[in-house]
Amino acid sequence: MKNDNKPNPHKTEVSKTIKPGINAGAAQVNKTAPSKVKTANTKTPFHLFSKDNYKWMIIGLIVMAIGFVLMAGGKSPDSNVFNDKDVYSPMRITVAPILIIAGLLLEIFAIMKKPPESVKE
Repeated sequence: MKNDNKPNPHKTEVSKTIKPGINAGAAQVNKTAPSKVKTANTKTPFHLFSKDNYKWMIIGLIVMAIGFVLMAGGKSPDSNVFNDKDVYSPMRITVAPILIIAGLLLEIFAIMKKPPESVKE
C-alpha cells in the first residue's frame, strides 16, 4: 500500500497569506515605478517581396488567365454536333498550355527573385 504521510517531491504547495486591509482579489500596483510610454518604431518594416516581384506576379497571372481563356475556346455553333476541328485546334492544344506553363514559370521567377538591396545611409 502507498503511504500518504510521505511528502510527494513532485507536488508543490503554494500558500497564500491575506494581509488585513488589502483586497485579496485585487492586484497590487507599484505606484513608484515610472510608466513607460511606447514610442513608434522608427525602423522600416521588412517586406518579403518588392514592387518588382509583385509586378512579375501580376504579369504571370495575366499570362495564365489568357492561356485558360484560349483553352476554353468559343461557343460551338451546334451543341448536338461534335466538331473536332474546334476541340482539337492548335490554339487549344498547343498555344494555351504553353501560355499556362509560361505563366507558372513567371510566378516561380517572381517568387524567387531577390529584391534589390536597400541603399545604406
